[in-house]
Parts: sequence; structure tokens; C-alpha cells
Amino acid sequence: MTLILGPCCRQHARRFFTASKPTVWTARSFATEVPSSVEEFDVVIVGGGPAGLALATALASSKPILDTTSIALIEAGDLARVRNWSQPSGTFSNRVSSITNISQGFLDSIGAWAHVENSRVAKLEDMQVWDGLSDARIEFSASELRSLSGSGRVPQIAHMTENLNLQRGLLHRLNDFPSVKLLDNVKVDDIKAEEGDKGGWPTLKLSDGKTLRTRLLVGADGFNSPVKKYAGIRTYGWAYDTHAVVATMFHSPPFPGTPLTAYQRFLPTGPIAFLPLSDTAASLVWSTKPHLAAALKATHPDMINAAFRLPDTSMKVLYDVLLDTKSQVTPEEMAETIRWREESHGIAPLSSLSSIEAGGSAAVGGYGGEADMPPLVTAIQPGSVAGFPLRLSHAEVYIGEGAGARTALVGDAAHTIHPLAGQGLNMGLADVQALSKCIENAVQLGADIGSRTALLPYPRARYFENHKLLSATDKLHKLYETTFPPVVWARSAGLEVINELESVKSVLMMNAGRGGEASSLWDVAAAGVEGVSRAVHSAEAVARGVGNLGMALIQNALRK
Repeated sequence: MTLILGPCCRQHARRFFTASKPTVWTARSFATEVPSSVEEFDVVIVGGGPAGLALATALASSKPILDTTSIALIEAGDLARVRNWSQPSGTFSNRVSSITNISQGFLDSIGAWAHVENSRVAKLEDMQVWDGLSDARIEFSASELRSLSGSGRVPQIAHMTENLNLQRGLLHRLNDFPSVKLLDNVKVDDIKAEEGDKGGWPTLKLSDGKTLRTRLLVGADGFNSPVKKYAGIRTYGWAYDTHAVVATMFHSPPFPGTPLTAYQRFLPTGPIAFLPLSDTAASLVWSTKPHLAAALKATHPDMINAAFRLPDTSMKVLYDVLLDTKSQVTPEEMAETIRWREESHGIAPLSSLSSIEAGGSAAVGGYGGEADMPPLVTAIQPGSVAGFPLRLSHAEVYIGEGAGARTALVGDAAHTIHPLAGQGLNMGLADVQALSKCIENAVQLGADIGSRTALLPYPRARYFENHKLLSATDKLHKLYETTFPPVVWARSAGLEVINELESVKSVLMMNAGRGGEASSLWDVAAAGVEGVSRAVHSAEAVARGVGNLGMALIQNALRK
């Protein structure tokens, strides 16, 4: 005898039998029926930037996940343009990132690094960071990390490459997984929870008329994340009174055998960074006040060279010249002003502190004899100058609950950070690694991957780590924007003590390396703010009479 059940009875029977025995939860075995017009997935990722593509790749690279879990990625832009992206030889995109050795290892483990064009990756071997007022300096090198680890397995501090090079590599890796559905040129118009169940599956309505239903919805969709809004997750933070100016710079080649070095100078108006992309090109990231940023977008190489070399008193003069609305300064006039300012400071024309290239000499300034200053910038790549406002933000939680359940945030949807530490992308990749591992564990245990219980290990692994780096970077920004002499003395003493006391510096470097493999020394520059504070105590012991006021001021600045 055959028992025939109506649609309602079949639905209740399926729920009963599903609840009565262990089940590996996948979209293919979900316990309720959905309209045929709705596409159903286990994981839907919104956002096709580096974090979103890395998450899709990480999930697909896990055999337990790929065998049981359906995955879709939604991107408003055209992924074909990223997949087919190319750049003329010798030129570079202006959005670049410092990828730590830890992040590179993760990308390699999911098979993506092999698809990143190696000729467009620069391996940073040294880093120089100094105070724009006192010239107190700290230096890091891969050779020091090799000797500290004792393994010789740290060939570089970090990798510099264009974001598009990384995204293209991730998309090429995803070609190996045709079951991962990529939906591009489409926006998310609306997200609602499944009707009749407050904690139901999220349902997405797309701009092309499609409707998707998913067990787990992941927001990799930036600061203004629709997924975050749907989940009802609040964000705290603030906008900085700072804009970043980025550009691709060309410079003279270094002498053979010179290590590829990154430079960062903390000016009172904000840090300026020189990040090598090749032997003759580098990326500029200059964080400064909005009115200066607007003027600097039309600047020329001499102004950039001066920002790494001239004292603050002369930089203020150059800012006034740059902002003079009565007459637009020409490159020749700016070069003459800089030359006059150098003479007033007694800077020799052919020294590494000279901002003007004399007679086209390739060895003038940095990389030649003295590598304490970057090479002289000779040209800016046309069309590469851009600017954008900076902010700090951190979501209150990384996973939704209640009406916004079955959601998770990664990357800029969860946090945004000042670029002075170069850690935004690395934080996002660490999020992706932790979330993908969390999902893999849930799949292997036969758990519901969208449940709060299954997702909890993800924020436990990442929230505090991200908070520490966000806090340290914010404190560094505040610490270096002040020109109050006692604070300048205190921070400079701390930086120089770290640089001179090998024991303190070694601890910082090994901590940044996480057991001997360097993550990034931009990470040290941020996370090491606590070490700077501790090192100031050492400086105080040497100059106790002067240090008391400085210590109080610096501690007050760090508490803000």
C-alpha cells in the first residue's frame, strides 16, 4: 500500500524525520520546500573584493565543504574586468597592499598565490620608520628576523602587490571550482528573513529579479554593508580629520644588491609612506589634512621628496606655497623654493637629504650609499593620483542574532582601519581564514553552518585580535599628530630605545613574526605602540628628571 501525503503533510513529515536523526545539513537536504523561483544556497557571500573572493576560494578549496555545500558570491561590479585585468609593463594600479607572510601562507594554502602574477609582487626586505619632528628612527630587516628565528626561513618582511593582482589570482583559482556560482553586475535590492520564523534563512532579492535563499549570509561588502544593516549590527568609530592621497611613483634604480626597503615618516599632518613595487616604481600613501590632500593631488615629485626630508618648519612653508590660491605654483617655482629651504638648513645638494635631483644623477638620495631615505621620485604615473577619507570603525559583533541571524561579517564590513599600519587587507584575510575553518568544522560535525553555535568560534578567534590592532593604530595616529615638545620627546625616546635595545626590539620582531615567521613590520609599527610606551619607561630611567612630564603626557595620549 502506498501512502500519499499532501504538500502540508509532506512538509511536517520531513521536519519530523529530520529532527529525529542526525543529519549533515546541506541545502540539498533542507527540511522545507521553497518556491521554484527561489535559488537556494548554503553560503551566499555579498562582495567580490579581496575578502569576499578569498572566502569563496577558501570554502571551495576545502573538500568537505565543496562536497556538501553550495556557494554563491554576489558582486555589483564586473568580475570579468578583474579576471581579464592587465596593466602596461612598468605601470601599476594605485591601490596596493602589504601582504604579510602569514597572509601569503594562507593564500598559498588555498591555491590562490600560484595565480598571483609574481612579476608584479615586490618582496620587502627592510623597513625604516621615523619621527618627522625629532628624526627618531626604528629599522627592521628580514635579515634580523632570519637571525632571530634561527631557521633562515624569513626571506622577506612582506609582499607588496596591487589589489587587482590579488583579486585576479583569486578569480583564476575559482575557475577550478565551477560549482561556485559567481553573480556579478548585480546588486542586492533587499534582504529579509524567512517568513514565519524570526530566525529564519535570509532571502535576498537581486536587481536582476532573482531571489536567493541561504543558510548563511556573509557580508564582505564594505563599510556600508547591506548585510550588516540587515543583521541589525551597529558599528562604532569615527571619521578622522584626514584624507589619504595615493599614487604610483617612478624613481631612479637602486644600486645592485640594495635591499628593497619601505619608508614611512610621521609628519605632524599625518604619515607619508613609500612602498616599493619594483626597482623603479613605488606606491605613495600620504595621509594628511583634507585641505592639503586636495592640493597634493596636483602636486609634483619634488614635494613628495621634500616631505621625506625637510624639517617641519620648511614643510609648513611649502604647505603655504601649495595652498596659495592667488597663484598656482609651477614645478619650477616649487623646486626653487625647496632648494632655498635646503640651503637655509645647510643641506648639501648631493646628500641623501637633498630633495632635488641634480643633473639626473641616479645615485642621489637614498638607495645609494645611504639607504636612510627613499630614492628620489622623478615622475608620477599619469592618472594614478587619487584620494579618499579615512575612518576607524568596528562592528559591535561579527555574527547576527535574532531577526538578523545566520549572518557573518568579514573584512571592511566588520572593521576599517587607518592605513598607517598597512593592515586592512591582512585583517580581512585573517577573518576569512578563521571563518572558513569554522564552517569546515561545522560541516565535518554535521552541524547547521548558519547556527549561532556553529559560528561562535569565528568572533572568538578574531574580534579581540582586530580590536587590539585597531586600538594600537588609532593611538599611533593620535600620538604622532601632536607637536607638544614633551610628548615629542617621550615618543622619540621610546622609539630610539626600542631601536637600540636589541632585547626589546627582538621581542617585538619575534612577536610580529608569530614564532619566527614575520607577519609584517607594518604590524610591528602598529602593535608595537605598547612597546613604545614600555620603552619610554626605560628612557625615563636614563633621564628621570625630564621623563616624568613626558611619561604623563604620552600615557594620557595613549588613553584617548
